[in-house]
Amino acid sequence: MVLALTVCGIVVALVVVGLFVFGLRRRLIQRSGGTFDCSLRWDVPEKPDASGKGWSYGVARYNGDRIEWYRVFSYAYRPRRVLERASIEVAGRRLPEGEEELALLSDAVVLACAHQGTRLELAMSEDALTGFLAWLEAAPPGQRVNVA
Repeated sequence: MVLALTVCGIVVALVVVGLFVFGLRRRLIQRSGGTFDCSLRWDVPEKPDASGKGWSYGVARYNGDRIEWYRVFSYAYRPRRVLERASIEVAGRRLPEGEEELALLSDAVVLACAHQGTRLELAMSEDALTGFLAWLEAAPPGQRVNVA
C-alpha cells in the first residue's frame, strides 16, 4: 500500500513538473514579444487537400528578418522551422475547407506560401495575417518580396 502511494505521488509530481516546464517554455518564447498563434502545414502537395491532415498547431515569433515557428505541444526550446523573409513567396489566401475547419482555430485564414522551393501553408487569425503581410512588405530596400 505504501509503495503504491509512493509511486502515485512520484507520478503526480512528474506530471506537475512537466506541465510547469511546458508553461515556462511558452513564456520564454513569448518573452521577447512579436508572437502569434500560427498553424503550419509543411511540404503541401500541389493538389488542394481539405482533409485537415498535416496541420501542426504552433506559435510563430518575429526575429529580425525571419519567422521562428515553434510547435505548441513540444518541450524543445529551439524553433522547429525558420522562415527567412527574403525566401517567402505568398501564392494566395483562402478560408479553411472541409475537415480543415476542425483542425484549425475557428477564425483562421490559410495562406499558401513557398519557402526555398518548399510549398507550405500557414493558418492564422485575420489580425495576425495583416501583421504578417505588413512584416513581409516592410523588407529593407532592394530585397525581393512577393506578396499576393
